Amino acid sequence: MKPIAIRAKRVMTPLVEIADSVVLIEDGKIISVGRRNAVELPPGIQEYDARAWTIAPGFVDIHIHGAGGHDVMEADTEGLRHIAETVARFGTTAYVATTVTASPDDTCRSLESLARATKLGRADAVSETPAAELLGIHFEGPFISHARRGVHPPKWIAAPADGGLFNRMLVSSDGEARILTMAPELPGALELVERAREAGMVVSMGHTNATYEEAMAAIARGASHATHVFNAMRPFSHRGTGVLGAVLTRPEVTAEIIADGIHVDKAAIQILVSAKGNDRLILVTDAIAATAMPDGNYRLGTFEVSVSGGVCRDSEGRLAGSTLTLDRAVRLMVELGVPAIEAVRMATLQPARRLGIETRKGLLAVGADADLLFLDDSLHVHGVMTRRMREPQTET
Repeated sequence: MKPIAIRAKRVMTPLVEIADSVVLIEDGKIISVGRRNAVELPPGIQEYDARAWTIAPGFVDIHIHGAGGHDVMEADTEGLRHIAETVARFGTTAYVATTVTASPDDTCRSLESLARATKLGRADAVSETPAAELLGIHFEGPFISHARRGVHPPKWIAAPADGGLFNRMLVSSDGEARILTMAPELPGALELVERAREAGMVVSMGHTNATYEEAMAAIARGASHATHVFNAMRPFSHRGTGVLGAVLTRPEVTAEIIADGIHVDKAAIQILVSAKGNDRLILVTDAIAATAMPDGNYRLGTFEVSVSGGVCRDSEGRLAGSTLTLDRAVRLMVELGVPAIEAVRMATLQPARRLGIETRKGLLAVGADADLLFLDDSLHVHGVMTRRMREPQTET
């Protein structure tokens, strides 16, 4: 593709802000970024004027079940295309497809299809429409606590000691497994942590009733992340801090937060920010098929949920994922006092670092993928460019 230069009011890399800036792109990669008067433009380069906007990296969602009427466990080409294009409209340019507990056969069938789709998505085909790149798979279950299962079907929850099932899931994922959510208090859990780490996965504590001591034992074995903090976890007490005590105090543990004002009270989010600092938080959506769709009934994995007023619940009234998009999550964090650049970092560089892909995603730097957002001063998305596109797609 022909090199292009995009001039912006400012850039959030998101490590620094650069005013009166320009981003140079060639063949889907960033080849330069900086102040306009400090970047030399090659002769004949195609220029785009985006001086009405701030350019930021595309969002990276490491916990998402679906969008646009489709669930990732359908894992068919058309459904995944709809998901990718839907979330891109709200700024997500890369995501990790997140499963939900189901039968071993259903789970492995979905994993096989998601693995194929992940590999196909690495092709460099040019696209005219922004679409998020599928980065791999997040296993949310089945190795979770019955006591903190949320809406995961109890019939298919499995013991971590069932190494055969985990191995089968790894084989089905064909090297594309990225994250494992598990309950560290269960028999065999610590050995599972080690097996997942050996497979190159991030091990996350979630859907867990663990005590502080049980969580700390998992951290010692290599658990380094926490799934949708506060939700589906043993509550915090001043004399029994539980898994939250470990998450809040251990600097090596990153924490997901569903910042929609529904899953977690705003004051609790502020407590999490105070305890962890902005650089250890990762914004996720936990979004389901109902995202960007009208209220109604939708599938989450293999079961049905209902959505009213944008809030997703199962037949027993329990929260069942969300309809959140990452742009809304970023804006909520700013509303709570987080500086804009740091809120953007929570949805870009920090999830990319958690996955170990921070040289390619979540950052505007030489060699990174050309996944760009065009934001107004209120951090609403007015345009998107992904690495496969010839040119940015912005509002006029």
